[in-house]
Amino acid sequence: MLKIILNHKAQFFLGILIIGLLVLIRIFENNLFYDPLLSFFKGEFSKNKLPQMNQIKLFLSLGFRYYLNSMLSLALLYVIFKDFNIIKFSAFLFILFGSMLLIAFAFTFHFFGEENKLTLFYIRRFIIQPLFLLVFIPAFYYQKKAV
Repeated sequence: MLKIILNHKAQFFLGILIIGLLVLIRIFENNLFYDPLLSFFKGEFSKNKLPQMNQIKLFLSLGFRYYLNSMLSLALLYVIFKDFNIIKFSAFLFILFGSMLLIAFAFTFHFFGEENKLTLFYIRRFIIQPLFLLVFIPAFYYQKKAV
């Protein structure tokens, strides 16, 4: 294992750097993004009303965060696999899933916000966390090994 890491020092360092950037986005999320739902969902939210917020600013902030995480995820996928076909396919999936999630969030928030807080919570969780990366890495690794 150590021999593999030493043979791929630059690749390993770049991967750690990108993961570090993803962690920094999470650590400084309160300062970087407009999201009044961060503090709302940390407490007991099932009985509380949604806080007042600028819906357009929230939607744009969530979109920016999703696509920032997606760009870093694509960079990490490139560092790991060095295959542009994987990057193109992943970019397509990130755009498709991101668009679907943002539309679902806006629709649910606007029409069913107070009744479906838990649905908002889970849709928002998929938007703000790079969860698709956790699915793509093992999937592409398996695909590479199977071929």
